[in-house]
Amino acid sequence: MVDYAEPATKLEHRGYNRGLILGLTMAESMLLLVFCLLLVAAAIINAERVETLDAQKELRRSQAEVASLLTKDKKAEAAAKELKEKLAALENQLRSVSLIPADREKFEKEWRDLVAANTELQRLKEEGVTAEKLTELQRAADALQATVTVLKESGLSTTDAKVLADRLKVLLENEQKQAQSKPHEWPPIINLSEAGGYFFQSGSAELAGPFEEKLRGSISDQIAQSLEQYQVDIIEVIGHTDEQPISRVISNLDQSFIDVLAGKKPISGVLPADNAGLGLARAIAVANVLKADGKLKGATILPMSAAQLVLPGDTLTTGQAGNVESRRRIEIRVRRRNASITP
Repeated sequence: MVDYAEPATKLEHRGYNRGLILGLTMAESMLLLVFCLLLVAAAIINAERVETLDAQKELRRSQAEVASLLTKDKKAEAAAKELKEKLAALENQLRSVSLIPADREKFEKEWRDLVAANTELQRLKEEGVTAEKLTELQRAADALQATVTVLKESGLSTTDAKVLADRLKVLLENEQKQAQSKPHEWPPIINLSEAGGYFFQSGSAELAGPFEEKLRGSISDQIAQSLEQYQVDIIEVIGHTDEQPISRVISNLDQSFIDVLAGKKPISGVLPADNAGLGLARAIAVANVLKADGKLKGATILPMSAAQLVLPGDTLTTGQAGNVESRRRIEIRVRRRNASITP
């Protein structure tokens, strides 16, 4: 029962207390709730900010690694550039807030490929694999592929190819052992000079009868033996002269040597005007006799001139004029054709 004798202020205070929550009014309670929600929102925003900062740090670290790769190894510049471009594309995608499902799937795939490539690059660097080694491996792979293609086209099986490779390896090893066990032997130089009766008359390129007979007999036999023994196919015929000057002013060598080589004109029709031409004419005379010998068939005979420059014994002249029969000679050398310049 209400005591109507109580003052009005006490009655108002009781009515006011009916709207309190934990001693707070409804308005104060709402303000407190909003403040708590703001704190939660701030915590969430701060966490997202931390994650964003971490992603930016990782991005900067990757960019620094790319810059380091560019500085340390210029040959990896192409790969580093590609990686840098992918990182730049990744950065642009990170800045994009909204991605459609198709773009997001593409982004995730590229990110996985980038991570895998970066992992593989680090593994290769740790194992000491350089750009040069990768190039060598690629060349070896190309050579192996070419060999496999040849085997397929020739119809050889892998077993046959292995047998051939083993035999080739044995032959190469034996050849190397033989080359190391004995010094290299060079074909001998055949000197046709006064010592054997092989000399020319002064100023002449014509062959004496005995000289020509020996060219067709014992000399050609000796040349053929050298060709067979040393497996060579070039015969060089070098004509020499003494230092007596030739008084003839006009030479017909340029107009006639082709016909003489072809056997259309005799060597007596050649008129050189200097010792260089006379040496060449003598070499052509001997070369024509050797070309007609069946024992030397298949070899290439090259006439050359040393003029008066080289003395017997392979020394250069210092100026020794006079009629010297031993210098009016022919030297014959045999060698193997240089395949690298064969037309």
